[in-house]
Amino acid sequence: MSEPTNHFEKTFTILNELGLHARPAMLLVQSISRLNCEVVIEKDGVEADAKSIMGVLTLAAEQGCSIKVIAVGPDAEQAIHVIRKLIDDKFGED
Repeated sequence: MSEPTNHFEKTFTILNELGLHARPAMLLVQSISRLNCEVVIEKDGVEADAKSIMGVLTLAAEQGCSIKVIAVGPDAEQAIHVIRKLIDDKFGED
């Protein structure tokens, strides 16, 4: 019997004024990179690896836009929590 997989999805609204520019993207990637899960961010039907700074930047997620975070693996719930905190704290900006 295979081990159950943790799968979490959550939609967030980007709150900080400049959106997911280089510094918040780097903070997001660094915050989840060591977690044991795969994390994808989806914006307007485009998906990006949330552990890749270039992937996150290509989404061009501006203030007020919605992103869906999909996390799969043992640390998936923790990844959602970490990303929620970063977004709620506006990535330390504003």
